[in-house]
Amino acid sequence: VVSLCKELTNHGKVLYVSLEEGYSLSFQNTLKRFDMYTCGSRFQVIDSTTPEELIERISKPRSPEFIVIDSYQYMGMSYKEYLVFKRKLANKLLIFVSHADGKQPEGRAAKAVRYDAMLKIWVEGHVAFSNGRFFGPKAEAVIWRAGAWEYWSRKIKDNNSTFFYDYDKETEGDTEMAQE
Repeated sequence: VVSLCKELTNHGKVLYVSLEEGYSLSFQNTLKRFDMYTCGSRFQVIDSTTPEELIERISKPRSPEFIVIDSYQYMGMSYKEYLVFKRKLANKLLIFVSHADGKQPEGRAAKAVRYDAMLKIWVEGHVAFSNGRFFGPKAEAVIWRAGAWEYWSRKIKDNNSTFFYDYDKETEGDTEMAQE
């Protein structure tokens, strides 16, 4: 998620709502790993808020265009509250990180939000799989090539998975996941 935030700072301001981890050492290390300090004021972090406070904060002039909430469960919104929240922030891009139960969001409200979302991204084995209204059934992006290679190679051996990893590409950006 932080690597996505870094990319989004090229297009506007990002507010990362770190409700789950706060400013923990783990979160600080993640920010360092992605050199988020280079984003300056285009990347902001808060570790405590309510939906009402966030609406007030983001409704102000020159507020961030992109809001990442980590996690939906820690925000504590019902589905009805989410609909109000979304309507009041219709001019912002909202990204919710969610706990998962298998490959589904955890909790009834989070599952309802998933169906409302324009784009859903599932991350497994260092590969992000898109499933939404824009890209059709699937689009993939490798987040970390070596980690993906290790994970999916093991998965093939363990589960006779139909996925293979095209590791022979010369550039990292060209690496793709595919189905046989």
